[in-house]
Amino acid sequence: MEYVFTLKYQLAKLDDDPGLLVDRLAEAGCDDALVGIGQPGRLALEFSREAPTAEAALHSALADVCSAVPTAQLIEVSPDLVGLTDVADAVGVSRQNMRKLMLSHAGSFPAPVHEGTTSLWHLADVLAWLQAKGGYTLPEGLMDVARVALQVNISKEGARVSSKVSRDLRALLG
Repeated sequence: MEYVFTLKYQLAKLDDDPGLLVDRLAEAGCDDALVGIGQPGRLALEFSREAPTAEAALHSALADVCSAVPTAQLIEVSPDLVGLTDVADAVGVSRQNMRKLMLSHAGSFPAPVHEGTTSLWHLADVLAWLQAKGGYTLPEGLMDVARVALQVNISKEGARVSSKVSRDLRALLG
């Protein structure tokens, strides 16, 4: 099956030659990705990768990029953090329809991970809620990719937390 996802990286100064970067990525197996190098010091790769599972697709892409650009630091895997417009686009409804769903089901709609002028949700949480609610057709593979992207992003950020803080939080949160 083909899985679509994006990997975003911060580049080291020594990896800022776009021509060399694109060549190295192609040689490492990233020829199934659109390469974005427009923002200085950043690299975005939109993959359309064939694999038996979303996890296999993402893990192989992460390994290929690491092989090509070992100094690059992963910023995020998407689709993961999304606004209502992103969710609406993914499931083929209007933003207004999505907002109406959120407001009319405030008790069961997933809580955002960031609340503010622009609130953000984990896409996997909202898709799971929509699936449980029924009546929504999700693009094939999107739920799988969103779940794996969420896990990779949380693992990446979790590595930044000290073991003491992690233990203390687990005790507080249950």
